[in-house]
Amino acid sequence: MTTVAFIGSGQIGSTIARLAIAAGHQVVLSNSRGPETLADVVADLGPQASAATGVEAAAAGDIIVITVPVSAFPDLPAEALVGKTVIDTCNYGPERDGHIPALDDMSLTSSQLLQHYVPGALIVKAFNNIFYKHLLWLGRPAGAADRSYLPISGDSAPAKAVVTEFIDSIGFSVVDAGPLADSWRQATGTPVWGAPYGPYSNKKGRPAGESGIRGALAAATR
Repeated sequence: MTTVAFIGSGQIGSTIARLAIAAGHQVVLSNSRGPETLADVVADLGPQASAATGVEAAAAGDIIVITVPVSAFPDLPAEALVGKTVIDTCNYGPERDGHIPALDDMSLTSSQLLQHYVPGALIVKAFNNIFYKHLLWLGRPAGAADRSYLPISGDSAPAKAVVTEFIDSIGFSVVDAGPLADSWRQATGTPVWGAPYGPYSNKKGRPAGESGIRGALAAATR
């Protein structure tokens, strides 16, 4: 059984946690407000879920899901994340995060910025391009003709393999979108961001196959 720990427990984090539990994993949730504020979420998720501080969650997890505003990167427990496989679901939004020069001038991707703050972590960008309701509804068994694909980016082949296995367990396949330097291809506003899975108004979404995701990634421009 894999333990998947979450730093940040908003809509996307809670959805991944729900899918992870359905797939037989254990989850540990944390947020910036303290584990006591997650009591209702843990109760809803059931006995495979627990709450902890961010440091405790990072220590407990085999896989760590970071799902926080980019502006919160400096507050992450860097030491506890050394050597950990980390899934980065985060998207940069200047209206929320404030302007970050290295992201505005595109000298770094947001995942490369995250790597700066957690230098010992093995980061894989994933789940940042799909609406949480579509993520909840679009999972399919392995081999299903209408299985959807998610792009992942990362610099560590072993970490990518771990994340691919986890994503497969919750009902999705992956397209390798390259290193963290190329993760801008799945960032906010790119062709692969949101649109392949259908409009937000359709909460169940529509399946997005491998060729569609590869084509959307290739169509991205900076």
